Amino acid sequence: MLNAVRIPANVSDLSVRKYLLGKFGIELGGGLGPLKGKIWRIGLMGHSSTRQNVILFLTALESALAEEGVKLEPGAAVAAAMKSYSQHEQ
Repeated sequence: MLNAVRIPANVSDLSVRKYLLGKFGIELGGGLGPLKGKIWRIGLMGHSSTRQNVILFLTALESALAEEGVKLEPGAAVAAAMKSYSQHEQ
């Protein structure tokens, strides 16, 4: 199973994917065909879907987007994920 995520405007698909692989060892799939350069494909199966890996990915993607100049609220994605995890544990 994959999750498709739209690449923000003015963000380099290739630069982000190279950054994630080089700095974090995370491989992110690019879009195919007409979606090339427009989306990322994020794997959601097996070991990739553990809480630890989800938090690592969100932290790494935030770092990569910041490198690209995207203005975002630091830690917001991880906070949202943790809130979701805590709601499902109750």
